[in-house]
Amino acid sequence: MAPRFGFSDLWAKETRKGTPVVVTMENPNYSIVEVDEPESAFRPMERTRGKNAKQVTWVLLLQAHKAVGCLTWLATAFWSLLGSLKRRLCFTHRLGSERLGRDRWLFSAIKLFLAASLSVLVFELIAYYKGWHYFKNIPTSKLEIQSLFHLLYVGWLSLRADYIAPPVKALSKLCIVLFLVQSVDRLILCLGCFWIKYKKIKPRIDEEPFGNDDVEGSGSEYPMVLVQIPMCNEREVYEQSISAVCQLDWPKDRMLIQVLDDSDDGSIQELIRAEVTKWSQKGVNIIYRHRLVRTGYKAGNLKSAMSCDYVEAYEFVAIFDADFQPNSDFLKLTVPHFKEKPELGLVQARWAFVNKDENLLTRLQNINLCFHFEVEQQVNGVFLNFFGFNGTAGVWRIKALEESGGWLERTTVEDMDIAVRAHLHGWKFIYLNDVKVLCEVPESYEAYKKQQHRWHSGPMQLFRLCLGAILTSKIAMWKKANLILLFFLLRKLILPFYSFTLFCVILPITMFVPEAELPVWVICYVPIFMSLLNVLPAPKSFPFIVPYLLFENTMSVTKFNAMVSGLFQLGSSYEWIVTKKAGRSSESDLLGLTDKRMPPNQMQRGASESELLEISQAEEQKKQTVAVKKTNKIFHKELALAFLLLTAAVRSLLASQGVHFYFLLFQGLTFLLVGLDLIGEQMS
Repeated sequence: MAPRFGFSDLWAKETRKGTPVVVTMENPNYSIVEVDEPESAFRPMERTRGKNAKQVTWVLLLQAHKAVGCLTWLATAFWSLLGSLKRRLCFTHRLGSERLGRDRWLFSAIKLFLAASLSVLVFELIAYYKGWHYFKNIPTSKLEIQSLFHLLYVGWLSLRADYIAPPVKALSKLCIVLFLVQSVDRLILCLGCFWIKYKKIKPRIDEEPFGNDDVEGSGSEYPMVLVQIPMCNEREVYEQSISAVCQLDWPKDRMLIQVLDDSDDGSIQELIRAEVTKWSQKGVNIIYRHRLVRTGYKAGNLKSAMSCDYVEAYEFVAIFDADFQPNSDFLKLTVPHFKEKPELGLVQARWAFVNKDENLLTRLQNINLCFHFEVEQQVNGVFLNFFGFNGTAGVWRIKALEESGGWLERTTVEDMDIAVRAHLHGWKFIYLNDVKVLCEVPESYEAYKKQQHRWHSGPMQLFRLCLGAILTSKIAMWKKANLILLFFLLRKLILPFYSFTLFCVILPITMFVPEAELPVWVICYVPIFMSLLNVLPAPKSFPFIVPYLLFENTMSVTKFNAMVSGLFQLGSSYEWIVTKKAGRSSESDLLGLTDKRMPPNQMQRGASESELLEISQAEEQKKQTVAVKKTNKIFHKELALAFLLLTAAVRSLLASQGVHFYFLLFQGLTFLLVGLDLIGEQMS
C-alpha cells in the first residue's frame, strides 16, 4: 500500500459540501457501496465485504483442495520414509544389538532420566488440560488448592523452583562458560590459519637436497629410510597399501619395507605373505613379519619391529596404516626437511580421503578431519612446533623415538603418547599441509563409533599417566600450560563434557524446569557460528552444515562416555578394535600402473616352487571369498536419548517455545536415525 501524506484529509475539509450521497443497487447480484465522503471512494475495500454465498463456497472449496493436497503429499512422503526404513531394517540380516558390557552406567542413567521425564510430562499434560497454566515466577503460596492432584502439582512447582532450578542454573552457567572458552579457542585457531594463508607461511626445502644422483643407482647421499606398514586382519586394503609403498621413489638399497602383520586369521596371513613375495620377486627390498605373541596392539607391533638388529642402520622410519596409499614422491617431499635440522623429530603429512563423498556419514567426517588438518595441525605446527602425531603418514627420526622411550603399550593412543614424550624431550615437529596421503574414513556408524571411542578414551588415559612427567619436565612453563590446559583439558576433556551435558542433559531438563531456561543464543546462534568455522576448510560441505551440527551433538554421547571411561579406567577404556575398511580406493589404478612397469612373467623369475605355490593359493582364496550379508545394529544409548529429547520437545510445545521445540525435535530425530543405524553404510 502506498504511504499517505494527509493531503486527502486537507482536500476533504475544503471541498466537502452538502449531504452524503447513498447509492443503492436493487440487483442482489451486485454489492452495495456507500460513499460517505470523497476519500472513502479511494479506500481499499475489505475482502470480506461484497462476496456472495457462491463466492464464499468456491473459496472454501479451493482451500479444502489445497489442504487435502498438502496432506496427501505429507502422507506419501511419510509412507516412502517408512518403506525405506522397512527395506533397511528387514531385508538384511536380523537386527544386532550393541554390546554395552561394563559401559552400562551411562545407559542406566539415561534410562532413569527418560523415565522421570515421561512421568513429569504426563503430570504436566494432565495439569495443562485442567487449565493450571502456571509458569515460572508464580507464587505458589497464593494459589487456591482445588484437589489432592492440584496440591501435588503445586508442590511440584515449589520443588522445581526451590531445589531443582538452582543447581541446574549453576551447571548450565558452568557449561556456557566452557562453551564460550572453547569457542574462543576455535576462533583463535581459525584466525591463525587465516594468517598463515595470508603470509603464505609453510616449511620449505631446497630443490635438490640430496644432489642429482640417480635414484636407481647407489644414491649415497640419500639417508637410510625404514618404511613400516602395521596391519591386522586387513583383507580389504592390504594389497593396495603394499603396492603403493613399494612404488615409493627412493633408492632401493637405501630403503627397507616392513610389513608388520598382526592378523589372527590364517587365510589373511597367507594373502599378505604372498603379496610380499610377489613384490620381493620384483626387486623391492621388503620383508614380512608376524608376531607369535600379539600384545600391546599397534604399539606392541611397532615396538617389536624396532627391536630388530638391522634397524640400527636406518636413520628415519616412515609409518603407513594398512589403508594408506602414499604417492611415489612422498619420501622426497618429507625426508629432506630433516636435513641440517638436528632438533627436528617428526614430519607429518595430511590425510586425503578417497571415499569422502560415499554417504552422509563420510561427508560429515570429512568436515571434522579437514578442520583438524587444515586448522589445528597447521596452526600448532607453525606457531608451536608441536601437535599430536596422527599415527600414520609421518616420518620419524629414529633417534627421537629412542630418546623419548620408544613405543609404549600403556594406552590405545600410542601415537599421541610418543608425540607428547618427544615434545617433553625438546624435539620439534613439522606439519606439511601440501603433502597428502590417500586413505579411507569409516563408512558405517558402528565402525566410526568404535574409532571415536578409542580416540577419546586414550587421551584421558594418557593424561593421567603423563601429568606428573609434564609438571616435572624441563620445558618452558608456557609449553606446560599449553599441554595441560589446551591440548588435554580444553580439547580432549572439556569439549565432550560440555557438549553432552549442555545439549543432551541440561536442555531437556530446562523444558520441565522453566526457571532455568537456556537463552536462545546458546542453543542456536553460537553453535551455528561454530559450525560455520568448522566448515570453512571444506567449503563444498556448506550444504551439510545443519546435519553436521545435529550429528556432532549426537556423537557427544559416545565421546563423553569414552572420556569418562578413559579418565577413570571404566569399561572398555583399553579396548582396541581395528576400524573396518571397505577397500574403496584407487586399487585398479595402482595395479594397472604395476602391470605397465613389470611384464606379467617377470614375477615368476627366480621364484622357488614353494613361493609359487603360496601365490597360487592366495589367488584361489581371493576367488573363494564370499560376500557376507550386511546387518543393522541397535544402539541403546542413542535411542534412549532420542526418546528423551522428543519427550522434552513435547513439553516445550506446551510452553510455546519455538526455537527450543525445533531444536529438540530435529536433534531427537537425529538420535533416532543414528540409534537405528540408518546413517552410513551397514556393516558386513
